[in-house]
Amino acid sequence: MGDGVRASVQVVVEHELATVLDRLDVGVFALDGQERIVWANAASLAFLSCSAPEVVGRDLRAVHHPDSPQVPLPRTYGKGVGTALAPPGDRTWLARGDGSPLAVRWFPLPLRPEAECGVRLRAFDTDEEATRSRSAGRAVSTRALSERDRLALLADTTAQLINNIDVDESLRRVVRLMLPRLADWAVVDLITETGAVNRSLVVYAHTGGLEVREDLQGPMPPVPASSPMPLSKALRGVASTLAGPRTYDVPPDTAVAVEQRKLFAATGIETAVIAPVKGPSEVLGAITLGRTTGEEPFTPADLGLLEDIGRRVGIALENARHYQRQRQIAATMQRYLLPQLPRLTGVEMTVRYLPAPDASHVGGDWYDAFALPNGDTALVIGDVVGHDLEAAAGMAQLRNMLRAYAWAQDDAPHRTVERLDRAMGHITDVSMATLVLARLTTDPAGRRGLRWTNAGHPPPLLLDSAGGGRFLDEGRAILLGASADHPRSEALVDLPPGSTLLFYTDGLIESRRQPLDIGLKRLSEDAAELNPRQLDDFVDQLLARSRPADNDDDVALLAIRIPRAQDSAPEAFAP
Repeated sequence: MGDGVRASVQVVVEHELATVLDRLDVGVFALDGQERIVWANAASLAFLSCSAPEVVGRDLRAVHHPDSPQVPLPRTYGKGVGTALAPPGDRTWLARGDGSPLAVRWFPLPLRPEAECGVRLRAFDTDEEATRSRSAGRAVSTRALSERDRLALLADTTAQLINNIDVDESLRRVVRLMLPRLADWAVVDLITETGAVNRSLVVYAHTGGLEVREDLQGPMPPVPASSPMPLSKALRGVASTLAGPRTYDVPPDTAVAVEQRKLFAATGIETAVIAPVKGPSEVLGAITLGRTTGEEPFTPADLGLLEDIGRRVGIALENARHYQRQRQIAATMQRYLLPQLPRLTGVEMTVRYLPAPDASHVGGDWYDAFALPNGDTALVIGDVVGHDLEAAAGMAQLRNMLRAYAWAQDDAPHRTVERLDRAMGHITDVSMATLVLARLTTDPAGRRGLRWTNAGHPPPLLLDSAGGGRFLDEGRAILLGASADHPRSEALVDLPPGSTLLFYTDGLIESRRQPLDIGLKRLSEDAAELNPRQLDDFVDQLLARSRPADNDDDVALLAIRIPRAQDSAPEAFAP
């Protein structure tokens, strides 16, 4: 392509780009490296009631209104010049052609550092509500929000809180929405479930970003019963209030007022708004927003916005606390349903139970180990189908039945499971379950062996003393509840000195993003690498490594190790 053709193409492209920008409903300035306006679209000229010659060639600062309390250029964020313009909410006042002020809001037009070409675009929209307020004689404010902005902020707050049960992260997200859009400081005081007050978050917005002031966080005095001071009223859920340093110049009536005086002195807050954090059934704390300049004091109109934010935070916080209570109750119930381990001579044994990340998924996984009349030890790992407290209750029924059959009918493992399968649908609420029932045996010479049957459960993993391993796939049949008349078999294996045997539930290997074979392979590789560790450390590290991050199931695990001759085997213990 020749130079003349390239030049012609470039002219066409530039013309088409200018045409597109002229059709936008927002103002756009093109600026050179010295922040001079080199081009302005039609909307910007209409907003300012100016012609292109009156704007093009001027410094961007020169088009700001002289009465604007601050004359900010749109801020840049990131490492490169022009990487991104100011976020939505940055405001200032521009001067129309007749000298009257026009409230505008800058918003981002991101530009990658490698795309830097010496010309940057600055886009803005008008803030009609602020302009009307100025025309009516009210104070100019670059932080005043239009009704549209208030609704957008509340929508953003709700979006950040939905499905987030991490209280600390929820608070940080909400604070990032409010600073520096509304204030320079944000302070969150929360009432704990025991009634104590904790200053959970103090954040300061400066030119470099947001800074958490941990030195200003920590325990607070208890909520006063009748103090009229702003924070005390908010913590009781009585009212939201405007405040400033003079609010706390009076002798403090409570220890809370003393702490507030310290806060205002340390932060330099000149004007503040304080509102309760209310859930559907209780007051959970208070939010304080503070500005360090008195030029833009908070007004009663700001109280309603912060109250709305406080209500949204309160609902999310109360839901998160309710979830954590449910989770704790369910996990406690599950732990109490799980048995204590027998003490075995010459064998190490340990177990683990990890509840599901979601409280509703606590349920049917269990392990068991108990002595049999002939001196053998029964080993069980199982999983009742379902993920709730009903599954946990069914697990307890099935476990107790299995114990009774195994003790009363000193029979082969597969016969015991066949009997359990036939009875399960008649005398329990369990519809389906998987399990492995094994007998740990000892011959007259002291050699250990394992007899087992598998009802649709992931296969046990056997490691030798060198870390070599294999899954015990023998003795496998369908899960319980699928066909009570289906015959079952069992298998035998020797457990040489130094070997480790691992029983586990599917929460350790299943993932929504990969096949089950991948999970089994990962488990085998991790177990082989960790095998030299002490047994308790072995299972802890295995859980940390092998459990898939996206698995929302609980995990039960039982591990035994046959010590080598030179090792002294400690007695087993129940966690």
